[in-house]
Amino acid sequence: MGSNGSSVYFRRRGFVGVRGPAAADYLNRMISNDVAALAVDESCEALLLTPKARVIAPLVVYRRAEDDFLVMTEPELASVVAANLLKTRFAAKVEIEPELHDSYVLFDAEDRPQLPDAIVIGNSDFGDGYEVVGAAAPPELPVVSEGAAERRRIETGTPLFGREIDDRVLPAEAGLVDRMVDFEKGCYPGQEPIARLHYRGHTNRSLRVLRIEAQEAPPFDSEIVHDGRVVGRLTSAALRESDVVALGYVRNEVAADALIKVNEARTSIIEPERP
Repeated sequence: MGSNGSSVYFRRRGFVGVRGPAAADYLNRMISNDVAALAVDESCEALLLTPKARVIAPLVVYRRAEDDFLVMTEPELASVVAANLLKTRFAAKVEIEPELHDSYVLFDAEDRPQLPDAIVIGNSDFGDGYEVVGAAAPPELPVVSEGAAERRRIETGTPLFGREIDDRVLPAEAGLVDRMVDFEKGCYPGQEPIARLHYRGHTNRSLRVLRIEAQEAPPFDSEIVHDGRVVGRLTSAALRESDVVALGYVRNEVAADALIKVNEARTSIIEPERP
């Protein structure tokens, strides 16, 4: 497996199976990325959106066969995804139902795991890694704690549903459009506002990685202040050895080298540690 230096994180996931003769066409009409273009054993990230382009669920879609897709999302959203896909299915020849699978994320592997009976998908949510579905984790590898995984997620600038992603946030503000939207495919719910903002407008704020000079993680929605003015809000924070790393939405007019504050603690904008 090339697992020297690797570790395992048991990330919880929700799964929905979408299969049938119309599966590719139907999914393509419902979500933001071009899943019909996937070859078997390929995957892409996508969004399930409201007509006003608010995020219902972030997705990873894996093509198991020509007419069989596995949709992965946050564990609390599997039933929401299935319900949303079912309510507009009408006469489409497609079956949609939640599924249960074991899964884990393999961090820092030297090579892609060779597991013929499992699904292996590249995963950069925590830095370099692979998501493995349908196989037991190697028992000899150390297990990454929830706290350590959360720090890695924040350091890489990866938004999480319920923290960085909620009904107040547009996908472009969270940096999701480049990864999860195909502008050449056909219509889907939320397409018009996504395209309008992309081609004709701009966001007023962006998700940024922050370093806070503090010994305690500030709470969710703490104000971010610059020159005495509120310029954003904090969404996630994790304590490190000598500081706090955090994610937050900051107004775009705030310079990257500006001194800002969170709960009176000196704060700076830093670059995400993405692979």
